[in-house]
Amino acid sequence: MKRRHFIAATGAGLAATAVAAPAVAQSAPEIKWRMTSSFPKSLDTIYGGAENVAKQVAEMTDNKFQIQVFAAGEIVPGLQAADAVTNGSVESCHTCSYYYVGKDPTFAIGTSIPFGLNSRMMNAWLAQGGGDALFNEFYKKYNFHAIQAGSTGAQMGGWFRKEIKTPADLNGLKMRIAGITGQVLQKLGVVPQQLAGGDIYPALERGTIDGAEWVGPYDDEKLGFNKVAPFYYYPGWWEGGPAVHVYINLEKWNSLPKAYQAALNNACANATILMQGKYDLQNPQALRRLVAAGTQLRPFPQEVMEVCYNAANELYAEISAKNPDFKKIYDAMVATRNDQYLWWQVAEFTYDAFMIRQRARR
Repeated sequence: MKRRHFIAATGAGLAATAVAAPAVAQSAPEIKWRMTSSFPKSLDTIYGGAENVAKQVAEMTDNKFQIQVFAAGEIVPGLQAADAVTNGSVESCHTCSYYYVGKDPTFAIGTSIPFGLNSRMMNAWLAQGGGDALFNEFYKKYNFHAIQAGSTGAQMGGWFRKEIKTPADLNGLKMRIAGITGQVLQKLGVVPQQLAGGDIYPALERGTIDGAEWVGPYDDEKLGFNKVAPFYYYPGWWEGGPAVHVYINLEKWNSLPKAYQAALNNACANATILMQGKYDLQNPQALRRLVAAGTQLRPFPQEVMEVCYNAANELYAEISAKNPDFKKIYDAMVATRNDQYLWWQVAEFTYDAFMIRQRARR
């Protein structure tokens, strides 16, 4: 009797497995997406963020979910990547939110704004402090869902043909500058130019622009800016901790199986860590090479920093008064910044200051 029960149970189990198999297969469909980047392939760290996402997604789904990455210009120009996602020309893109401030200044906060958050604060706010939810509610208007997939760390202040000694030196200066920072600098007489990364060098070389910022020593060295502009300034007060994002067409995102959504979320998180880690490792070495080759490293004068800080806060007040989306997200970011600097002042700053003094004594 027991034997008959065992055989019956075993048979039922095998039958259940046979029935379940097609359902499992159906839950893991083969999906192929395209992801257009806002960056050229030569910038292996920031462009490489998209490649890391695609590689991780394929590995986590046994190659059933494949994403093909295209460099800026291969499908659409780098600064039109978000538009291609909105209209469904591609399923996804890898880009910086602040490239699209022409649509709405709220986009600027999604990457970085002058005197905003550093990279650790930005990562914490997006992932743990409600930032992601605020942005994705806003991004619904543009038909996409966003996931952070990169962080550069604090950036440099850019390359200039002439020294910046006082605020007066900014008046009339033509500068490649991304995002809302151009509007801040306009208050000080700068003529902002928004150019994709691959277009900066020829503009500097021809004198079409007088200065330009990109990321930091590792990428800037690759693009050769030191050959056409001798003065390299720091810090990039407009980019204390820029976030890079993957934008996904909303219909495509909602139609993904939950397992694939999880794979994409985790791949993007991994890409964020890898990108900043590579920049942190490579930037010091590149900076040494640049200085050895004749680059003149300069800090922005305190007076310049002060007038820029005041101009930024003036602009934020103006935008907040007429743009409720901007005000909502900006206020949330400021609350996070205030809390974070309270903590950093107690622990991080104290530790860093001590270590800097020790290094100076050697």
